[in-house]
Amino acid sequence: MADSTILAEYRKSIVTKILFGLVGIVLLVTATLYALAVGSYYLPVADVVNILLLREADTTAFNVIWNIRVPRILTALTAGAGLAVAGAAMQSILRNPLGSPFTLGISSAAAFGAAFALGFLGAGVMTSSAAEAAIIINNPYLVTICAFLSSLVATAVILMLAQYKGATPETMILTGVALGSLFTAGTTFIQYFSDQVRIAAIVFWTFGDVGKTGWSDLAIIAAVTVPALAYFIYNSWNYNVFKAGDETAKSLGVDVHRVRLFGMLISSLLTAVIVSFIGIIGFVGLVIPHIVRRFIGGNEIYLIPLSAITGGLLLLAADTLARTVIAPIVLPVGILTSFMGAPLFIYLVIKGRNYW
Repeated sequence: MADSTILAEYRKSIVTKILFGLVGIVLLVTATLYALAVGSYYLPVADVVNILLLREADTTAFNVIWNIRVPRILTALTAGAGLAVAGAAMQSILRNPLGSPFTLGISSAAAFGAAFALGFLGAGVMTSSAAEAAIIINNPYLVTICAFLSSLVATAVILMLAQYKGATPETMILTGVALGSLFTAGTTFIQYFSDQVRIAAIVFWTFGDVGKTGWSDLAIIAAVTVPALAYFIYNSWNYNVFKAGDETAKSLGVDVHRVRLFGMLISSLLTAVIVSFIGIIGFVGLVIPHIVRRFIGGNEIYLIPLSAITGGLLLLAADTLARTVIAPIVLPVGILTSFMGAPLFIYLVIKGRNYW
């Protein structure tokens, strides 16, 4: 009787995970079609489908879909998935439910490195002083490298603290807050010594906006996000073992130091690349893994890919809302994710973390 009950619960758990994934995919497709249709230039969904299938279409409509909306939407999906997966991996690697690129100061560190490249190395300029102006990144590789190297500093501090005997999750989070404040001060320092054009470029860039990217930028983001996602899925069993403690993981044959080091390095690279192109997007990496855990539990084998789907869906929904809520004005999506993420995270804290 006990065995049959356990088997029934296991089957129910698997069905829940499958349903969650299927619902997420359906919502993702629906949100994508809606995002392609709405905006200052409205198109019926039927016309959108015809354009996507490369059937005969109006030239203006074709350019709006393929040159403006498709890159923007794919960037939102890719960046949202990458930030969510990075957050889920960090929470598991550090055994810290508050771990994410944002709360651990890694996003701020990457932003400092990118701002340094934009402000001092001339890697990017603003096309004009208008509010809707875009930033042209002359050397995206330089921005990404600077952001990555800067994020490594924050990562190194977190890793050393994680290895320190007696370090608590609260201590690591407080350290992340301090690091975030430090790198934010550094970004402000760069702005202080930059000219007006570069100050405008840095400030506009730090808002967090997926509309800044084109096809080439999207290709770079995807080239890092997809292998990183594959790596985290491959190591999902190791992350499950981490929850039992380092000694247990070692006894089961897991190279704890190597897995933790590479996991943090890849998370930092992923965060650095995304932040260097779209700016700071808060709370996606922190909140999304917790939302997914509440529905499907903490098994990393399912948590990581489902976090990618949910993260992409949330960022796409936030960007669509940012484009339409006070149209024709387009809000930076980073503002929306902070407005949405902060109260949602408070709710999760109030409800408790028994799902962790």
